[in-house]
Amino acid sequence: MHFTAKDIALMLKGTVEGDPLAAVSGLAKIEEAGPGSLSFLANPKYEHYLYTTNAGIVIINSGHQLTEPVKATLIRVENAYSAFTVLLEAYSTFKLQKAGIEQPSFIHDTATVGESAYIGAFAYIGQGVTMGINCKIYPNCYIADNVTLGDNVTLFPGVTVYFDCAIGSNVIIHSGAVIGSDGFGFAPNTDGTYNKIAQIGNVIVEDDVEIGSNATIDRATMGSTIIRKGAKIDNLVQVAHNVEIGSNTVIAAQSGIAGSTKLGENVMLGGQVGVVGHITLAKGTQVQAQAGVSRTIKEEGKRWAGSPAISYTADMRSNIVVGRLPELERRVRDLEIIIKELTKGD
Repeated sequence: MHFTAKDIALMLKGTVEGDPLAAVSGLAKIEEAGPGSLSFLANPKYEHYLYTTNAGIVIINSGHQLTEPVKATLIRVENAYSAFTVLLEAYSTFKLQKAGIEQPSFIHDTATVGESAYIGAFAYIGQGVTMGINCKIYPNCYIADNVTLGDNVTLFPGVTVYFDCAIGSNVIIHSGAVIGSDGFGFAPNTDGTYNKIAQIGNVIVEDDVEIGSNATIDRATMGSTIIRKGAKIDNLVQVAHNVEIGSNTVIAAQSGIAGSTKLGENVMLGGQVGVVGHITLAKGTQVQAQAGVSRTIKEEGKRWAGSPAISYTADMRSNIVVGRLPELERRVRDLEIIIKELTKGD
């Protein structure tokens, strides 16, 4: 992939300052860029790199005033950071462009594969699967019977989607994720053993969801585990059976949500957050990393921290007090000595 400064400026509606035929073939950070790389400058604290970078082309804000000569060709745009994100998206789309059906792969006779699909080698597409247009199924994916995929779905290598699950449009699921594995349902017996409870529901993933590598979303015992539109789930997240994740909710890595819990829209969970089962988190709830949520949160838009979770402010105050405990212990000992001396004669 080679683009000239003129091509890039046209795409970004910018102006070229330097050689319009300067060509680049990759993207790089301004401090690490080499010849043939495209970079950008948006943060003023990195400005000194502009005068030393080896990048072929650098995108800068239109109003940026130079204080030294630069070697690179410049492209001036209204917002350098936003412009560079546009290029990142275009670059990613180009790198991931795939088409056709590779062999060996298996597609059941009853499966429906939409136009412009990519099916990678060793992928398995089961009976009754319905797939929309422009789907990309990378090698070693397994799509079980009666799964539905919307348009523009991307399953990276090694994704597993169990039977009867439904994936919406514009969904990205990263390598190793498992959608629709059995919920953790076991009935205890009097002798200490357990009977498995059949998990006959499914998982519904709505449009515009992204699910990280090795995340696991369990199928419902009955009904559906639901990931609402626009939710973003990081790597190594566990979502248990019958959970409902609200729209535009984001969940960071290694978090776990126990069964039948409902998260409202625009909830934010930091890394390693644990949420117990059968509770509800209100719209806009924010939970700090490593917190444990053990009760329903009804107040919208509040921040929480600690385990068990309390208000963020109260947790910060508690941490300050805990940090002072050694000093407070010393002061108590000193006071005990003083009191003992004062009460000797009593």
